[in-house]
Amino acid sequence: MNGITVFVISGGPIGDLTFLRARLEALAPAETICADGGVRHLDVLGIAPQVIIGDMDSLAPELLKRYEERGSRIITYPADKGKTDTWLALEYALEREPEQVFIFGALGGRLDHTLANVSLLALAAMRGIKARIIDEWCEVFLVNGNGEHTIDGEKGQTVSFLPFTTDATGIRLRGFEYPLDNGTMEIGRPYGISNRLAAERGAVSVRSGSLLAIRYFRTGMFPGEV
Repeated sequence: MNGITVFVISGGPIGDLTFLRARLEALAPAETICADGGVRHLDVLGIAPQVIIGDMDSLAPELLKRYEERGSRIITYPADKGKTDTWLALEYALEREPEQVFIFGALGGRLDHTLANVSLLALAAMRGIKARIIDEWCEVFLVNGNGEHTIDGEKGQTVSFLPFTTDATGIRLRGFEYPLDNGTMEIGRPYGISNRLAAERGAVSVRSGSLLAIRYFRTGMFPGEV
């Protein structure tokens, strides 16, 4: 891995684009890759991505031409490609062997696309690369058996854990209101929902299997409630 950060911008809802701009400025990604219609989000911000990839069924030809003239690399796939545009964009990002990948515009909208995007986190995990799906409300990431994962946030932030594999065993949670030692989570028994950070840092580890973690940024506030 070469220590760089890569952003993948998918075509789903983002909501507050100022949040995306702030993340772009704070993390200064080495490369920004748009999955097809994801370029519309950057277009509003006046930012040109390094790469636009997909079957281009969500973009007007004049928009593509404009970004090609601005230096964006256009990688076009046939409509019957068998992979989603976000899948292609993430694979392209992982080929760069970055230290971490942040995926935006991958939550909300169609439920099937949201679930598909969450499942793509396993691609990065299999290569040992950190990947997170982020929106203005939360971040979503995988925890597997590669050591302890720390979560830096604020006391009271909600963090939920769900089994990503059939069983996740040997789960240890420290720094949470509901700690756990050598626990097991299995599909169909979602008791890991709505835990909370007891301090500014929590830690989670799992001996076998994988957990899906969802951390909400706003203490006591969730989408659809404001």
